[in-house]
Amino acid sequence: MQNHFALFSLPEQFPLDRQALDAAYREIQNQVHPDRFIHAPESDRRAALQWASLANDAYQTLRNPIKRAAYLCSLKGFPLDSETSPAMPPDFIFEQIEWREHLDQARTEKDGQSLETLDAHLRERTKEQMERIEKELDRGDFAVAIQEVRKMMFLQKFGDEISFAFDALEKTD
Repeated sequence: MQNHFALFSLPEQFPLDRQALDAAYREIQNQVHPDRFIHAPESDRRAALQWASLANDAYQTLRNPIKRAAYLCSLKGFPLDSETSPAMPPDFIFEQIEWREHLDQARTEKDGQSLETLDAHLRERTKEQMERIEKELDRGDFAVAIQEVRKMMFLQKFGDEISFAFDALEKTD
């Protein structure tokens, strides 16, 4: 399987030229679009479809910073789903427990202001977390970077829960 960065002729690094990615993706899609192979033999149509699918998966991975970070780590031998991943640090777990307690309380009390405050804290923490990920990737410390990616995934899930809480609050208004 071809490296996603190589597929799009991009350097294997976290900072990404989004315009170059978009242009390379469009070029590949133009070359392998199934409509171009409508009168081609079945094997050529199947190959074009596989290339289009590969390009789409690679594009979706590289355009998302969290997926891109996890992919970079996996290329360096630190996959996200590794069975050997250490447990989350206790301070991070306690932070998550505390935030969940605040979220539960805001839901129970239907307190939009508390949700706003929690959401603001989460946005700031998410920004800091992305900076940590980028720093570790730049340093080439992929073992630490993958742990930071795992933390970011927890933060994203928590962000989804906050969004659901906002939606539920709007439905009760």
